[in-house]
Amino acid sequence: MKVILFGATGMIGHGVLNECLRDDRVEQVLAVGRNSLGIENPKLRELVQPDPTDLAAIAGELPQFDACFFCLGVSSVGMKEEDYRRITYDLTLKVGRTLAAANPKLTFIYVSGQGTDTSEKGRSMWARVKGKTENDLLALPFQAYMFRPGFVQPMDGVVSKTPLYRTAYAVTGPLIPLLKRMAPNAFNDNREIGRAMIAIAASGADGHVLTPRQISARATQ
Repeated sequence: MKVILFGATGMIGHGVLNECLRDDRVEQVLAVGRNSLGIENPKLRELVQPDPTDLAAIAGELPQFDACFFCLGVSSVGMKEEDYRRITYDLTLKVGRTLAAANPKLTFIYVSGQGTDTSEKGRSMWARVKGKTENDLLALPFQAYMFRPGFVQPMDGVVSKTPLYRTAYAVTGPLIPLLKRMAPNAFNDNREIGRAMIAIAASGADGHVLTPRQISARATQ
């Protein structure tokens, strides 16, 4: 399969990229972003530009892609709702609408989060915005899946760009194996997310919203 990947410089996206490059089911990965990854691999192409939502340069190629793994996002900590919405909703839906128009057969997998509010009416700002993003992606004419991972453990030396998360990983890292046994529905790692995305792009899934436990299960297929 041919995959378009957004957010490959982030913790989750980097893990997804690693799994795509390892997996024989993935023929090619096109990483779209503002900065080059600095990685050389025969399966990897890059589209580096100031606006990652502008896909005009590859418009003719879009029908050839089988899947989009959308891992681009920011923490809502300290952000106003307008700014968070612009990045989380506006940017995501612009890409989604472009891809759906070009290729209705495409599988689009979006990294959301546990606690997402699809009623769009709750008190939590980030949950409302994520909920609207999920709802509107699912309404587009392609196969869309929402990943709601739990606490995501970085693997293979990948480091979060968010200082708060880096501190949390440093503190909880030694306890994660124990915590995963105690609460298996609350944890994933970035390898699992990548493997699960590839499995679903290859063969689909029964439901369109996946919990941490379901992500872990699909990662083994």
